[in-house]
Amino acid sequence: MGVITYYVTMAFRRDEEGELVALDAVEARSPNAAVSQARALAAKEAGAVAFSRTGDPDIGEFAEAVVLYREGEVPDEVPVS
Repeated sequence: MGVITYYVTMAFRRDEEGELVALDAVEARSPNAAVSQARALAAKEAGAVAFSRTGDPDIGEFAEAVVLYREGEVPDEVPVS
């Protein structure tokens, strides 16, 4: 398959105990679409992030995630770029 870049959006919300939890990640078609989706999610959830990952899925090697957009409450484990 070769090297490919995935664009992903993920939202976060507070559960009943007040813990920040990740919602399902959603793949986007482009970086602009990922950022747009993250902005919309951040407006109605605790926070959201859009990021990209580039690598070769056949061998399972990927570069570090590149954060495209980050808004609101996002766990510290999610890097700021």
